[in-house]
Parts: sequence; structure tokens; C-alpha cells
Amino acid sequence: MDVTMRDDGPNGVSLNRSGLAFSSREFLRLIEDQGLTGNWGWTFDTNVQVWSAGLFRLLGLQASDMLPSYDLLLGLVHPEDKPELETTAEIMQGGILRDHVFRVIRPDGSIRVLSSRGEVYFTSEGRPRAAAGTFLDVTERERLATISAFEKQRQRVLAQTARIFTCSNRVVPFVEYPPEFVDLAGLQRQDLLDNWLAHVAREEWAFWQDESLRLLATGKPFIEIPTLNLVGNERARFRYTMVPVYEADASIGCWSAVISPVETPFATFGGELRQGLEQSVQGRHLRAARGLLGWSMMDLARASGLSFSTVRRLEDDGEATASRSRHLAVAALRTAGIQFSLLDSSTIAVGQR
Repeated sequence: MDVTMRDDGPNGVSLNRSGLAFSSREFLRLIEDQGLTGNWGWTFDTNVQVWSAGLFRLLGLQASDMLPSYDLLLGLVHPEDKPELETTAEIMQGGILRDHVFRVIRPDGSIRVLSSRGEVYFTSEGRPRAAAGTFLDVTERERLATISAFEKQRQRVLAQTARIFTCSNRVVPFVEYPPEFVDLAGLQRQDLLDNWLAHVAREEWAFWQDESLRLLATGKPFIEIPTLNLVGNERARFRYTMVPVYEADASIGCWSAVISPVETPFATFGGELRQGLEQSVQGRHLRAARGLLGWSMMDLARASGLSFSTVRRLEDDGEATASRSRHLAVAALRTAGIQFSLLDSSTIAVGQR
């Protein structure tokens, strides 16, 4: 359907080629009803502000209870973020209004992160006369960014202190590794692009050339323990735990790996590694886990929130590899004390804490 808009209609109404009319006010309502955005306008001569219904919702306020004002907004801004925002005088007299990301504390105590963007309008003499802008709730985006930054920091600490590295590649054999790992091997990135075995002891090249390709072809998790050449003429055996991560269409989206000294205990899997390992849990593993707990299939269904028929399909290996149901079943079993571990082979072991 063609919905290209033209400003053909009166009173802020636009028409498309189908002759359907849309008001800009209706579009604003549709957008703001999602609860993630709000808009405002400010006339300086009268010092009157207009806030949209969406902005009141973003701030956790009732539109009927208070008059919109910049002071009202500043009163909700987190104390640590308030110094970054412009003062009333900077906006009204100086025409200064920058983009910001800041926290607000709603009246109910909840904290949201807002992204603001605005514009100041000037008279022909260059005097600020009005401003308008929009707010967008970016709480989830900022939360995910914080988690991602924390995870990257955790990986750097593990790499520097315990020589544990994690990485994912869409192309195998691996040629892309974390920079800390490349440094540990005393190589340049191009060395691994030229020879994916450049970090492995030369006398083992022939073996791992064949063995790695054979294991990758199975499409199943596996562990290999090559001897690596490291900086300072050091040689050490490292454990490569390799896990395929499947897409919904049953193709392998990537391989994830954790690389650690062979004497280091197995690291706890997370992220794509855990996702890939759980995708490899089959019906026999679920039955073994239920047996350790003394659960029936109905018990697993209740604990996981799945239907009895879905649990039966999982145990009959009738669900897709990337099925969300498999992760829900495994999560319920983990909560009950079951551990799924990859042994020094392609075997998944089922145990109980």
C-alpha cells in the first residue's frame, strides 16, 4: 500500500494517493502511545510551555496535576546529571540547547534514562524566541550498553590475569581472536589470517589441520587441546572449547569458543557459548536430568512453563535445534540443581549439584 504523504489537506491533515487522511496529531498519538517518547514546546515571551501526553507519561506525571515548566523537569533530573543540563537563562537568553542523555527519578522512585534533542528558534534580530524538542526513553539501550561494557571488561580481566579468552567467528577455522590472545601468541593479526595454525606448535600442524576440520564438520560442540607457542619462547597446552550456535533455519550462525590453559578448571559458560551448548542438549540428556531429580515429564512441564506435548517432543528430539522451548527446559533443570557440562570430547555430561 502506498502511504507516501503530501501536505494537501487543511488543518494539518495530509493525504496519500489512496485519498486517506491522517492528522499529524493522530500520528503523534500513535507514536507516543508506545510510552517511549514525548514532545514539548516553549514560548519565551510568555514563558509558557506545552508538553505532550507522552512526555507526562515518560516522567511519571499526571497532566491534570501540574503546569509544565523547565523547573519541573529539572526537579526530576538525577542530582548527578543535573549539572550537565542548561539553565533557564542559558536557554531563554543565550539560545543554548544541547542534546543530552540523562536520568530522571519519577515520583514513584523508578529511574529512567532519557535522550533529549531540541532546537531554539530566533527572531530576525537574533533574539531567542522559542524552543521545542523531544525526549526518547533509552533506558533499555543504556542498560544493554552497560552490560556489554561490563562483559568486555570482565573478558579483559580474564585474559590478563587467567589467560582465559572468549570469541565468536562466523568463519571457521578461526582466524580472528581477541587482541590480548594475539599478543600472548606474539603474533600479528595478519599472521593468523595467512595461517590459521600460526599460533600452534609446528609439529602439531598436520594433526590439527585434519582433526579440527573433522570436528567442525560434525556441527557439534567439541574440545581440542593443542600446544601453543607463546611470547618469551613459552609453550603451553590450551583447551579450546568450541560450540556451534544455530539459527532458526537450522544453519550454524557462528562458532563460539573459550580458550584457557589446560590446567584451568572449566569456566562458566555464558552468552553465545551457553546458548550453543544448550542447543546441543538432546532428549536423552533431559531424561537423564529428570531421572536425577526424580521428575516426571509433567513435573518438567510445570517447572519450565511448557506444555506436556512440547516436553515430549523435546525428549523425542522432535523440536528444532534452536527452539526456545529447549532453553526453557534447560533453565528449569538448572534452577533445580542440574549441571550440563562438556567433557574433553564431544560428550555432554549431566550432573547434579
